[in-house]
Amino acid sequence: MPNKKSAKKELRKSVKRQADNKKVKKAMKEVIKTSNKAIIAGEKLSSEGLSVASKLIDKAAKKGIIKKNTAARQKSRLAKRANKVTK
Repeated sequence: MPNKKSAKKELRKSVKRQADNKKVKKAMKEVIKTSNKAIIAGEKLSSEGLSVASKLIDKAAKKGIIKKNTAARQKSRLAKRANKVTK
C-alpha cells in the first residue's frame, strides 16, 4: 500500500485505467469470437459485422491496449476468413 498522497492517487488512477482497458479488450474479443463462430457456422458475415469488429480493434490499438501490428493481424485474419466463406 502506498504511503504518499501522490502514490495513492496514482494507484487509484491505474486501477481505473486497468478496468477501462479490460472492458475494451473484452468487448473486442467478444466481437471477434462471435464473428469467428458465424464464419465457422457457414453464415455470411455482413459487412456491418466486419466493420464493427474492425472498429473495435482499431479503437483498442489507438488506446494502446493492443499493439498496432496485432490489430492489423487480427483484422487481416478476420477479413480473410470472411472472404473465404463468401466465395
